[in-house]
Amino acid sequence: MASSSIESGTHHSVLLTEALDALRIKPDGIYVDGTFGRGGHSRKILEKLSPRGQLWVFDKDLQAIQSAQLLAAQDARVRVIHDSFERLSDYLVPSGFSGVDGILCDLGVSSPQLDQADRGFSFSKDGPLDMRMDQSQGPTAAEWLAQVSETELAEVLWRFGEERFSKRIAKQIITVRVHTPIHTTGQLAKIILDAMPFKDPHKHPATRSFQAIRIALNRELEGLENFLKTVPNCLNPGGVLAIISFQSLEDRCVKQTFRTWVQGEVDTRPRDLPIAYQKPETFFSWGIKRVGASEDEQRVNPRSRSALLRSVVKCDNSIAKDDDENSR
Repeated sequence: MASSSIESGTHHSVLLTEALDALRIKPDGIYVDGTFGRGGHSRKILEKLSPRGQLWVFDKDLQAIQSAQLLAAQDARVRVIHDSFERLSDYLVPSGFSGVDGILCDLGVSSPQLDQADRGFSFSKDGPLDMRMDQSQGPTAAEWLAQVSETELAEVLWRFGEERFSKRIAKQIITVRVHTPIHTTGQLAKIILDAMPFKDPHKHPATRSFQAIRIALNRELEGLENFLKTVPNCLNPGGVLAIISFQSLEDRCVKQTFRTWVQGEVDTRPRDLPIAYQKPETFFSWGIKRVGASEDEQRVNPRSRSALLRSVVKCDNSIAKDDDENSR
């Protein structure tokens, strides 16, 4: 979802060609765009599908869903679901499907969200401190900051932002809110700036804190982890899962999970045990271990600089595993 950039009215989807190549699209297949955004990836997927193919699109953002519904009104192959991609498994069986042939997830915040001051995601544009991806539910960032404890806030800033001055920033936020409610992104950015003992010349002081609050508020890492637990059973044999991430926490989670799927669990037992280690059977193979945006793409869309694509393929021998599990 974070893949788009709007420059001079043009919508750019990050790693578009690479993502489509990774999916290995079958014309009659069923595919999922887990983060529709403004539909850049979805439209390219549809170009490769036959009239019998299907595309399910998920998004939590109401504006993205409105855009997706316009596309669905023009193309009967599109099904729109206003929900998190982590709940894909909840929609498959009731719809009569055992699995899909490919899933693409473009993680993080989208450029339309960043570019709209009233969404509250950007520290460079003053606006209401919202930060909700789904504005139809849940507390805003302003409401969350009004009640969170100093200890919890510091933990969030450290865990989800890897902010080394997390305790200083948390203390400053709590001190300010006693006298002045924090309602805007400009207020929060200034508080963070004032709490910093020194400034990084290459990064805005509020970058990590805004990221951390957004991730916590929207349960982004929790949702990704939940998705990765269930998605193997959502893929047909030969199906592909491709994920684009934009920051180290997400990419680390994806990388470690994919490695386990492909290589099996790491043997942590002492090496001198007399029992030989039996490597578990695995049911995934590497699609793409990692690919980033080209220099040309980075010039056109600077927000693509941190993008990384990884993909895995569910092996055909997983049929045997599925049969065994169903027979129990």
